[in-house]
Amino acid sequence: MTAAIEVRGLQKTYREGLGGREVRALAGIDFAVQPGELFGLLGPNGAGKTTTVKILLGLTHATSGEASLLGLPASDPESRRRVGYLPEGHRFPGYLTARQTLSVFGRMSGIDHATLKARIPGLLERVQLADWIDVKVKKFSKGMTQRLGLASALVHDPEVLLLDEPTDGVDPVGRREIRDLLRAEAAKGRAVLLNSHLLSEIELTCDRVAVLRKGQMAAMGTVEELTKREEKKDSLNVYKLVASGIDDAVLAAFREAGAGAERVNGHFRVAARDPRHLNVLIDVARQRGALLTELTPEKSTLEDVFVDLVRAGDSADAAPSSPSRKSESAL
Repeated sequence: MTAAIEVRGLQKTYREGLGGREVRALAGIDFAVQPGELFGLLGPNGAGKTTTVKILLGLTHATSGEASLLGLPASDPESRRRVGYLPEGHRFPGYLTARQTLSVFGRMSGIDHATLKARIPGLLERVQLADWIDVKVKKFSKGMTQRLGLASALVHDPEVLLLDEPTDGVDPVGRREIRDLLRAEAAKGRAVLLNSHLLSEIELTCDRVAVLRKGQMAAMGTVEELTKREEKKDSLNVYKLVASGIDDAVLAAFREAGAGAERVNGHFRVAARDPRHLNVLIDVARQRGALLTELTPEKSTLEDVFVDLVRAGDSADAAPSSPSRKSESAL
């Protein structure tokens, strides 16, 4: 299967001013997004996310490496005909209605009038703007403008979606509706590249995630792979325990059995060496009259992983450099 989006060895170097120093925005990243996949691109400000998207859209050119859309080089204008793009902080002319806005975007994408006339009402219904179809955009809230932006990215029925902060300013109900819409688009075979600072949204939406740090790939994998706590020899595995009948005496018995235990927001965090040790602790609790209602392994959130990766990079930069270590500068 040909990847819908692919970058290989992608590098981008800028020069600060005339004769200024070189700044490396991308230092050789690789990833691919398949048709039907929801892929999240994460990173702190200056990590290289925007540069990557600009290269894919032909707005800037890579210093070296390759970028392609649907098998065509990103430098080829033909590659962008089947791409829908939602930039961050987009604006629409306030004097246009929702219908007129989509008509303009559709015509710019080469869609004929008859097709647009039939397509626009259904598209606005899908983004929950059907009742606002003939209302001027200047009356729209930020969340409604985001929904209209998503509709504009879909109006020409693209095969690839590049979305920058699609749920910015949208209320919780709206965010869920947009998540459902994106999943439905992926189910149709569209590849979706999602760029967002709302890590909880990425965690709930994406199949795979890549984390950029200083122009390099810090981590990539499924959300489950990235958030799974690594099991190390002689380390304790932490579990969330919800139960009634656990008092200080039970917690003390846990500690005597070599486990960590504490109350946290109405439940308990229990640390056990392995499943056998965990079952011993559960037996201790039951013997003292505890009634268990939930026991689940505790895992990292995507935010935990993200912060750890960024801090690890900052710590490495702060460490004293040795003669054999090359200095790096990246956006």
